[in-house]
Amino acid sequence: MSTLFISDLHLDSKRPNVINFFINFLNNLNNDIKAIYILGDFVEYWVGDDDPAVGLQEVFKLIKKISKKIDIYFMHGNRDFMISKKYCEKNGMRLLDDPTIINLYNRKILLMHGDTLCVDDKEYQKFRHMVRSEEWQKEMLKKSLSERLLLAENLRAKSKNETDNKDEFIMDVNSEEVKKIILKYNVDILIHGHTHRPNIHKIFCNNKEVKRIVLGDWYDKSYILEVNQDKVSIWKNNLS
Repeated sequence: MSTLFISDLHLDSKRPNVINFFINFLNNLNNDIKAIYILGDFVEYWVGDDDPAVGLQEVFKLIKKISKKIDIYFMHGNRDFMISKKYCEKNGMRLLDDPTIINLYNRKILLMHGDTLCVDDKEYQKFRHMVRSEEWQKEMLKKSLSERLLLAENLRAKSKNETDNKDEFIMDVNSEEVKKIILKYNVDILIHGHTHRPNIHKIFCNNKEVKRIVLGDWYDKSYILEVNQDKVSIWKNNLS
């Protein structure tokens, strides 16, 4: 049996090829897949459960259908943190806290979206703290759907502009923060997304070798991490 991990698909009606690839992926899962973990930024943005999610209804219907056979877990990212627990349950997904520890094939694994590891980006961390607050989200949901969609588009454009002008190292994880988290939870593997820098890093920490596995985004390629009793590997496929 195997468990799959994905993140940063950024599903959006403007990129139908990615939506179609993901649907095809779900429709062709092997019988030995026991669970799928989606570690944030599943969609490009989400402004509330009344979001029309153009082009994504088929995806959620398929997830609900598949969840009768395979466990589907979802963790919020920085783009889709307003997907509610109720909406997840309605569509066959179990909402996870960030971080979450799981025990898999005799390994203790820590799951995160990954943005809280990027502590050098002070501006982003301040913004994250604001938008994750219950008060901010309540005020956001008081706005009309059209207002929220416009705000999301503006925030996305602002984020892209800021990202283009930031140093690369600021947007990556802080190595000391990573070690601190690994020591705190005493895990064998840390799996996260967010940075769009897929790789398997080996860190000597707490008198043992720990793997930090970074999931990739689904822009030009898909990245799917498979973990089973015997191996840890990342599949890559072109999306064009």
